[in-house]
Amino acid sequence: MARKSASGRIGIADVAVKAGVSHATVSRVMNGNFTVDPDVAARVRAAAAELKYQPNPVGRSLALGKTDTIGIVVPDLANPTFQAILRGLSRAAAQDGYRVLIADSFEVSSEESILAGEARRRCDGLVLCAPRMSDAELTEIAPSLHPLVLINRTTDAPDVPSLVVDYGQGVQDIAGHLVELGHTRLAFLAGPPRSASNGMRLKGLEAFKAAHPQVEVTMLEGGSDFDTGHEAVDAVLASGATGILAFNDLVAMGLMSGLHERGLDVPGDISVTGFDDIPFAKYTTPALTTAAVPITELGEQAWHQLRALIRKEGNEVPGSRFQPRLEVRASSGPAKAPRSAVHG
Repeated sequence: MARKSASGRIGIADVAVKAGVSHATVSRVMNGNFTVDPDVAARVRAAAAELKYQPNPVGRSLALGKTDTIGIVVPDLANPTFQAILRGLSRAAAQDGYRVLIADSFEVSSEESILAGEARRRCDGLVLCAPRMSDAELTEIAPSLHPLVLINRTTDAPDVPSLVVDYGQGVQDIAGHLVELGHTRLAFLAGPPRSASNGMRLKGLEAFKAAHPQVEVTMLEGGSDFDTGHEAVDAVLASGATGILAFNDLVAMGLMSGLHERGLDVPGDISVTGFDDIPFAKYTTPALTTAAVPITELGEQAWHQLRALIRKEGNEVPGSRFQPRLEVRASSGPAKAPRSAVHG
């Protein structure tokens, strides 16, 4: 009967003795090295099966130089948008035998580069999902994170695919929808100041303002969560805007809740729109007008791009651009008539 190692676990040494081969030969067979003589390989596998030997996954990863794990860094895992991206990434990677290590920076931009480096050392590749770090810092650390895929960011660093949602066009589509409803005073509840996607929205609104000089667009400080929207009611009302563009659906939902508590009607008194079309958006009261983003597909495509880099498939580094789709629901309606018109 084969002896067990000191830990009580059947190891390579036990299989080697049973099969009458060296430790190195057992290792090569267990790692799928086809240079081993077929008869010898069969003898090793038979010995391993008889002893019920299970390879040590950590040791195997070290030997192969791969972990069958990828990492993703997100700024806020509580946000349903990032949850959906993770879902798409995880499901797609699992089909190829990979698992996903998640790192959440909790909206602390200074933590992102540290988390990214730590995650990459433990994984075969990395996805950075809308990081808050500066462009300069991203370009500086990108080479050390290869293979690397970016979601909603771009960099001048070579060989880094980017999957980008056209937030600029999406926010212009929403603003255009409000203007068609007769709104001439709009307000944008901005996202986190260091958010790259917020920057894209701001550029889109600047282009919209240039094309619609008759429309007033007020910029208001905001954030990315429900509380941000709820706490913005006073600022929104003070702006005098009748149509509100929230940074995302969570902010829009928080705002609608706060407006309801003040006795205001949406959209009778004020129209509210969001962005992303998270699963809850169509079930709010009223249902939320928003810009739908193919969130889960972003995660799936991120894996396909990363897999190609890991496997060194092809020489080009493609990128993809995703166009949001306007979803008109009940939270946006005609602009409220001025008081003078009502009582005149």
